[in-house]
Amino acid sequence: MANLLAENDFETAAFLLQCDVAAIKAVSEVETAGSSMLPDGRAKILFEGHIFYSRTKGAYATSHPTICYKTWTTKFYKGGAGEYNRLAEAEKLNWAAARMSASYGKFQIMGFNFALCGYNSVDDFYEAMQTGEVAQLQAFCEYVKHTGLDDELREQRWTDFAKKYNGPEYWKNSYDKKLQAAYAKYSG
Repeated sequence: MANLLAENDFETAAFLLQCDVAAIKAVSEVETAGSSMLPDGRAKILFEGHIFYSRTKGAYATSHPTICYKTWTTKFYKGGAGEYNRLAEAEKLNWAAARMSASYGKFQIMGFNFALCGYNSVDDFYEAMQTGEVAQLQAFCEYVKHTGLDDELREQRWTDFAKKYNGPEYWKNSYDKKLQAAYAKYSG
């Protein structure tokens, strides 16, 4: 696997964000169950049809209802490499909107956040995420700094972090509780 993280990578990121290593590891674990790359070497992704709907103003909702739908649902997720099939279908319709509608890598950062992660385009972001966990961690650090989430990480305010990082419906997946449990595991 390409560019897997070592302990010193987590330590460097923690120093940069002025938080515990355990906090970064907690986000990493909860976002991708520890796995950032697929067996074929591509970054783990999740294509979000409700984001694609928003980015395309619903233009493909009727013709492509499994990749373009108004509200969040897990009903159409394929998981693993199947998510790349969904992404490819969407790319044929609207390349940029498709790539902005998927989350990538160890920290599952949405493509529409490419600029907050320090990239000039969603394609640059996409390519970097494919190189491995080091680039994924760097993107996470940039995102956290540019969105002001470093305080929430530093203070382990998991509900506040979850609400901003995962969206207002974070509670549906107990995201804050999962972060708290993962943090306890890594800090204990």
